[in-house]
Amino acid sequence: MSTTAAHAATRVDNPFVGAGVYVNPEWSAKAAAEPGGSAVSNQPTAVWMDRIAAINGVNGGMGLRDHLNAAVQQAAGKPYVFQVVIYDLPGRDCAALASNGELGPTDLPRYKSEFIDPIAAILADPAYANLRIVTTVEIDSLPNLVTNAGGTATATANCDVMKANGNYINGVGYALAKLGAIPNVYNYVDAGHHGWLGWDSNLQPAIDTIKQAATASGSTVNNVQGFIVNTANYSALHETNFTVGDSVNGTSVRQSKWVDWNQYVDEASYAKAWRTKAIASGFNSNIGMLIDTSRNGWGGANRPTGPGPKTSVDAYVDGGRIDRRFQTGNWCNQSGAGLGERPKAAPEDGIAAYVWVKPPGESDGASQAIANDEGKGFDRMCDPTYTGNPRNNNNMSGALPNAPLAGAWFSAQFQELLKNAYPALGTGGTTDTTAPTAPTGLAATSTSSSVALTWTASTDNVGVTGYDVYRGGTLIGSTNSTSFSDTGLTASTAYSYTVKAKDAAGNVSAASAALSVTTSAGGTTDTTAPTAPTNLAATTTSSSASLTWGASTDNVGVTGYNVYRGGTLIGSTTSTSYTDSGLSASTAYSYTVKAKDAAGNLSAAAAVTATTQAGTGTGSAGCTATYKVSSDWGAGFNADVTVTAGNTAIKSWKVTWTYAGNQQVTNLWNGTVSQSGQSVTVNNAGYNGAVAANGTTSFGFGGSYSGSNAVPTLTCTATS
Repeated sequence: MSTTAAHAATRVDNPFVGAGVYVNPEWSAKAAAEPGGSAVSNQPTAVWMDRIAAINGVNGGMGLRDHLNAAVQQAAGKPYVFQVVIYDLPGRDCAALASNGELGPTDLPRYKSEFIDPIAAILADPAYANLRIVTTVEIDSLPNLVTNAGGTATATANCDVMKANGNYINGVGYALAKLGAIPNVYNYVDAGHHGWLGWDSNLQPAIDTIKQAATASGSTVNNVQGFIVNTANYSALHETNFTVGDSVNGTSVRQSKWVDWNQYVDEASYAKAWRTKAIASGFNSNIGMLIDTSRNGWGGANRPTGPGPKTSVDAYVDGGRIDRRFQTGNWCNQSGAGLGERPKAAPEDGIAAYVWVKPPGESDGASQAIANDEGKGFDRMCDPTYTGNPRNNNNMSGALPNAPLAGAWFSAQFQELLKNAYPALGTGGTTDTTAPTAPTGLAATSTSSSVALTWTASTDNVGVTGYDVYRGGTLIGSTNSTSFSDTGLTASTAYSYTVKAKDAAGNVSAASAALSVTTSAGGTTDTTAPTAPTNLAATTTSSSASLTWGASTDNVGVTGYNVYRGGTLIGSTTSTSYTDSGLSASTAYSYTVKAKDAAGNLSAAAAVTATTQAGTGTGSAGCTATYKVSSDWGAGFNADVTVTAGNTAIKSWKVTWTYAGNQQVTNLWNGTVSQSGQSVTVNNAGYNGAVAANGTTSFGFGGSYSGSNAVPTLTCTATS
């Protein structure tokens, strides 16, 4: 379709000003289904075109045209922004593995004909001419040509190939030319982040590289509306407790281990500097900057409240810095991260908008190798036990465990982001007086003694935090989901229900339309059993078996699971895991698990056989452990523990200690930790329990405290 056929809305310098922004219903539904997620499920996020199949939709999901149609409906004739990520270059993201793509290094013709051309044809459809379509063009790839190719200390063979063949430059140029020809498309090119390109040796070369791409393959700088920084990353928006101009005892902040001579310490200062230098390098003077704030809040209990102590420049920076990562090169599913500033147009001079390009809750990459057909590899930077590489100065990765493939929903990460949001959920500096919309679509199913209600989610200017449920005008309960069960009712009786939504500021919506429900006659029996548990699996030690399984479903509700060993019931649980202990070494055990419901119906059994590991005896030499605080910023610290075997090799170890103060271990790597009050126990991980005679292994952790941080006395025990 010819792009000239589209009668686009008047072009503007900043597409976000005076416009609504598309809320992706697929992401919104996933967020709303999470505990507390309704507080942010109405926020706008970008749609990712990260493989050819995404154009038409993957696994029954929405394709590009589906999203655009939904955006037109949401817009209802008003100015509206639709954000889309263009991300499938040949040899994509050559310095990482988790984000590798489907196209090989020489697949530029496929990129053009099978990816960019179909996207451009859809975006040029006159049906979407009144939308302001904002693209994020090819995350990370062009900056990789600056820092990870051409003989640099961090160079990779893949990046050297992409620099030599020119397919990044020509691919981005083609995308900019093709998409820039559509009147209502606004292209923003990815510009990395301050912790990657903030040094003098990187920033200007990166701008020059992007300009080379912007003038390749028939494109001009006029096809670049601006740039986006911190895309899918975690760099703090503002570091308020120190600047690069500060010094401690005559030592510049730039000499600290964290800043490492960088010119910029946060994304806002970096974005503004980038804009100034880009204009000076020939880009148009009306370009704007976007900052992805979806995961850079770093709030919660560990957020500093002021500058660090001036005992040393490192203590000053580490004690005050908002960004709590081990190093700014850490990019995968970061522990302790939080939601950042909510999307907002023109929040600062030179900044076109804060945006949520990376949908919170979508994984950065798998924490272990997972077979897939998406071209995504396993990157050790997503492994919480990884000790790093030159690109992050050989620091721990800081990644969360048990992560799925890049782009897959990662509930644990979403909950981490909610917990550590800054501004905290429901805040933002102004008084919220707008009530949510009333719930709609109230429906019910009933038994003789219960009513199960469901409804359609409400919306709010900040975020819905929950719902109050009323029976006959009396409040009977609250929930943060869009369902509620009312139990203990009388058979053959009519009940009237309404539901109201509420937000964090205490605003309450109007009531939903009332729904009358009559319970069924007494004596009706639930005879439908739950479905059988799925994916039953076991891991063992020499004396225990830990079982996990997928949740069952039921017509009324699953109430728990029975666990059997050799046909004998050994326990019940309401979770989807169970540990059987006190077993014999080197012995095979047969387990089955059945789901049950309130009526006593049992599902078919899921079965697995687990063989315990070989037994071990206690070695006479044992082990010793030493404890060292590697950094301390007044309210938190990092510590390293070295475990040394005695004169006999050991097969497993355990380290225990008791703190004198109120220290709390917040995250630990290379081991498993439990803490009760002041007492801490760390057991080896599965891969580092075996230590040769007189050999060593180690683990480390981050902690928080107030008052004193005395080094405890450690006890080490081992089996050999």
